[in-house]
Amino acid sequence: MATNANAFDVGDYVVYPKHGVGRVIELQKQEIAGMQLELYVLRFEKERMTLRVPVNKIESIGMRKLSSDKTLREALDTLKGKPKVKRTMWSRRAQEYEAKINSGDLVSIAEVTRDLFRADDQPEQSYSERQIFEAASSRLARELAAMEKTEEPAALKKILEILNEHAPKYYDTPETAA
Repeated sequence: MATNANAFDVGDYVVYPKHGVGRVIELQKQEIAGMQLELYVLRFEKERMTLRVPVNKIESIGMRKLSSDKTLREALDTLKGKPKVKRTMWSRRAQEYEAKINSGDLVSIAEVTRDLFRADDQPEQSYSERQIFEAASSRLARELAAMEKTEEPAALKKILEILNEHAPKYYDTPETAA
């Protein structure tokens, strides 16, 4: 466990699976229930939230550094692929999508973004589909922005450009061509 003690430095961007990209703003020592604990203090700007994570829990929580360039390329390539929409009930698919988003895995989040993307000329999405798409694309954009040292809107624009460029070749079905 001692090897994790300085896994992150103040100022580092980290990914907390359930909340996305945050920044380590402080390393604190606190006494809680008579025990001395070392805590990472994380700040999530978008949610205006501060979170304290015990150093000895980062592994079990799944907190990690930003993805590697290779993983980022894999995620962006995933956006270019064919959407995979299962023929199961929406409630089951929604649970699977939420689990992928909360996993913190960049490629899984890219899969959800790709699968729920709708171009302007496609049929409308339901409210819940739109909510999950926005959660996934926002999470992907925040990590992309942190990695490329840009702002989230610019990263989201890049993601949507990739989707708009590659999605049309997959939904040009006989029904839509008629």
